[in-house]
Amino acid sequence: MLCGPLSLAHHSRAGFDADSVTAIEGRVTSFNWSNPHVYIGLEGADESGVQGEWVIETDAIPILLRSGWNPQSVSVGERVLVRANPGVRGNEHHGLLLSIAKEDGTTLLPRAHFERDLAPVRAAPRAEKTLEGVWELPFGETGDFGQRWSAVALTPAGQAGLDAFTPADRPSGKCISNPTPQFMAMPFLNEIELEDDRVIMRSEFLDAERVIFTDGRGHPTDGDRTNQGHSIGHWEGDVLVVDTVLFEDHRAPLRGRREGVPSGEQRHVVERLRLSEDGNRVHIEFVVEDPEFLAEPFTGTLEWQYLPDFELSSFSCTPP
Repeated sequence: MLCGPLSLAHHSRAGFDADSVTAIEGRVTSFNWSNPHVYIGLEGADESGVQGEWVIETDAIPILLRSGWNPQSVSVGERVLVRANPGVRGNEHHGLLLSIAKEDGTTLLPRAHFERDLAPVRAAPRAEKTLEGVWELPFGETGDFGQRWSAVALTPAGQAGLDAFTPADRPSGKCISNPTPQFMAMPFLNEIELEDDRVIMRSEFLDAERVIFTDGRGHPTDGDRTNQGHSIGHWEGDVLVVDTVLFEDHRAPLRGRREGVPSGEQRHVVERLRLSEDGNRVHIEFVVEDPEFLAEPFTGTLEWQYLPDFELSSFSCTPP
């Protein structure tokens, strides 16, 4: 691992201007290969000639590994040309990496794994139609998840939490996972395992895991509140219906431009998972209720694609 002095102000993608691109040419001063995000320190000038020290944020290690990176991909001292989305505060010298071009002609992309021409195509139906297996958001995309979340009406408490939120409050920056449905809407691999009395879902992001009991039990009347809550499920034909309560308080359970709306003990999530006819997709519907912070339910859909040739990587997170 290549490291150096680097101030890691953990952002979400909402902290960057996706409609603008800044080009910075300069010398690499540090390469911090760690989760939840890899950072590149850069001393150089942007296209307007402004010189300075830059912090370039990119994805987590599992995504970069699948996109052709390794801990030696960038070396301290080498000269590079970086293209990045600038931070929404224009004077912060912080960017979200789009590409990094090296003097040897190599260009590295942070999300090459999700490029449509590189993404695996599963045209043939699966021999066994089952939810079991490894899954991923197609091309890392969440559809209209973010737009729908941005339109949900908030209570005064929800709005106050959003207004007070700062990047330093971000739970994922402290290696705390997001509960469902954000659990289902991250650009990382997911695994489903079916057992006789339960369904186990694992996310590559922060090594989070959900256990969904399918043995007919109900929710405990005075159970422990946890990050992923207490889930019970049942089958309605070929649809898995999951009901989850007993979430612990969370400072920002949902990401995007409304990141910072908290959740509390009244949070209740219902999900419906349905396999496509060819067995290569999982269609997910969800309803989130949290009357303390949300003035109306948050509803939406997601879709996963089947990736039989991949295995989840361990996500060893290092809090700042």
